[in-house]
Amino acid sequence: MKKLVLLILGFILGALAMYFYFHSDKNQENMDDTPIPKGIIKPDQIKTLTKAYDPRYNLINDSIFKGEKDGDNRSSWYSLEDLQNFITLAQKQAGDLGYTMDGIRIYPGAHQQEAGKPGYTTFLLVPTGYLNTSEGSMLSMQKGGGDDIDGGNGLNNGDNGKPPGSNYPQ
Repeated sequence: MKKLVLLILGFILGALAMYFYFHSDKNQENMDDTPIPKGIIKPDQIKTLTKAYDPRYNLINDSIFKGEKDGDNRSSWYSLEDLQNFITLAQKQAGDLGYTMDGIRIYPGAHQQEAGKPGYTTFLLVPTGYLNTSEGSMLSMQKGGGDDIDGGNGLNNGDNGKPPGSNYPQ
């Protein structure tokens, strides 16, 4: 009987220890079920890629923005709320247009000239997907990277860099 009580006590203490171990703050991120997206890169890789863009930026700046104080825009900032709302609206609109949204394509663009000054570079977010052709299909042939959704709205008007020509990190 004494061994049975010790065995039960051991199970209880072990269960409590495991509970506190797995629910401590330092281990919470290990318990997160959020999948890691493809393409996540470290800050050093971001710096390398943005520095590799410098020659292109300088060509644009030296030709179109010659004599302008701040130079062209190198980045666009969008609020998390705007991005989440855009995705929700784009998914609904895609469904209304007969598409299944599978991603977002980002296009560079430029604002119109105003008062003789060149327009800043901007980045346009456009929903992509595939046309729903049959509801009875068991297999989806799409593997991502669909076409731009014909008639789908895009997102623009992110804030400029601070200053516009500033490289990563800002």
